[in-house]
Amino acid sequence: MQFSLFELPGKHTGKYLLYQLSLRTMGQKKLKRFAEIKTFANVLEYPEDMAGKWKNFFNNDHPITLELACGRGEYTVGLARLHPHQNFIGVDIKGNRMYIGARQCLQENLHNGAFLRTQIEMINRYFAPGEVDAIWITFPDPQLRTSKAKKRLTHPRFLRLYRQFLKTGGTIHLKTDSPQLFQFTKRVIELYGLLLVEENDDVYKKQPVPEELTIKTHYESLDIAQSKRVHYLKFSLPETIKDIDDQLQEILRNEEQTD
Repeated sequence: MQFSLFELPGKHTGKYLLYQLSLRTMGQKKLKRFAEIKTFANVLEYPEDMAGKWKNFFNNDHPITLELACGRGEYTVGLARLHPHQNFIGVDIKGNRMYIGARQCLQENLHNGAFLRTQIEMINRYFAPGEVDAIWITFPDPQLRTSKAKKRLTHPRFLRLYRQFLKTGGTIHLKTDSPQLFQFTKRVIELYGLLLVEENDDVYKKQPVPEELTIKTHYESLDIAQSKRVHYLKFSLPETIKDIDDQLQEILRNEEQTD
């Protein structure tokens, strides 16, 4: 049972008691998951000294792909199924959510799927230069306010972190239903001189859809942006990313004022 913050049932009513019970049940479920995830061999929570050691973790030297802000890990699981000779790591701060994907990998014996619980802002601490081959960013929070543009996972602030461990020629994949994030990322690619490999402003329009793009996340199914369209970009980074973030922010502010 769900209630709006403005429609909470009054105290001492049956609905209020059910509401309190649902909160208690949700809390107990989270605590159970947090305890259980600590026993999962495919989950690392804020590990130390992992940079350069992922080959030892997976017991192979297969290419490594990250799913950033993985949520329930649908893409980590889906890609692990599609590519058994590649390794995939879902990264998120929400252990309660990644529990679902981590458990799925264990149940299906997907030994090439793992999960790293940490903040994206700290991601460069866990990988050595050239250790990661590709990055997927699927349906992230678009951070629509211009004042929060630096929190967008395709902002140059984050791209500089990725550049530290992404191999030369490695690719970044963005899949989103947000037209604003799609256009913002295209602007970053153009302004900063990134290499655009592929662009698709309506993933499901042209059939057949590439297998990797058919994987759907929980957030895609919610259609939060209500755009009825999914956008995709694939690009790679230069050796050095220009320091023109103030210019980018000024462009965004000017656009906001003219809208």
